Amino acid sequence: MYTKYTSNTEKFRGYISTHRVDIDYSAMYKPMEDVFIQIGKGKDDDPVYKLPKCEQVLVENFLQVREGKQAWGKSDVDASGRPTLYDNETGRELITSEGAIPQIERFATKFIFAKLTVAWLKKALNALVLKSDKKLGNKYAMICNSLMWDDVQQVIDLFLKDRHTDGDFLWSKGTNGYISAGATYDTYIYGGNTIGFKLDASLDIEFPDRKYAIMVDLTPDSKTGKSAMAQFTFKNGEFIQNTIAGVGGLNGLTGGPVASRVAGSKLVAFGYAGIAVFNPYKSVILMSNKTQNPRF
Repeated sequence: MYTKYTSNTEKFRGYISTHRVDIDYSAMYKPMEDVFIQIGKGKDDDPVYKLPKCEQVLVENFLQVREGKQAWGKSDVDASGRPTLYDNETGRELITSEGAIPQIERFATKFIFAKLTVAWLKKALNALVLKSDKKLGNKYAMICNSLMWDDVQQVIDLFLKDRHTDGDFLWSKGTNGYISAGATYDTYIYGGNTIGFKLDASLDIEFPDRKYAIMVDLTPDSKTGKSAMAQFTFKNGEFIQNTIAGVGGLNGLTGGPVASRVAGSKLVAFGYAGIAVFNPYKSVILMSNKTQNPRF
């Protein structure tokens, strides 16, 4: 019988997804691209849509797609290890690997609160400490959406008002004589363990109406040294670029053989990648109830 640890590892370790982004452009566009970019720069007092080179857009979009899939991807592999999606024409198996967050969510300890307090932070921290190899000196990452980030700042700010501080937490005086009130809190220490707060706006897309955070222990395994999380790919297969030249060639001004009768070309960014969380049990999810007006 598989343990949960082995089951989770075996289910997703071997599955590598493909990621692809294409950009098409006309043969007439390419010789004038620099002109369009120059026009698109605009002025500070007259901003316009800024147009980067299509190669830059291709790479940026590919990285965004891949990182989104690595974080949020849903697997179509069932409990028996078989995919549930197939190509309608060929019957070929379509395998999609699972992202890090779904792997963590399946096994994490979850706390749901109506109002965030320091007591909830302590409770989540203690739950994570119980799963860790050592009980002191741990440093955990708490990845928050925007709503949770704002709430954490308010909660710690209120917490400090009830304590005797030297004032540096609440205000500081600049060289110009102006007073800066408040502070940004990126760390909370309790009982010899540390939480580092990180803001990730991509969580806002999935959780727009609730405060949400993932606390995870990224410490390597104390016995084997294996990292808590790893990406898998083929050698030289992480990022591949291909081109399909149409009439006019890639620059719109080149003669010779072409791969398409269309007066335009295609740029393709392609790559293989999968991610595995080797010990998703060392994690805690802290979230609020859904609210109609989450900002208030």
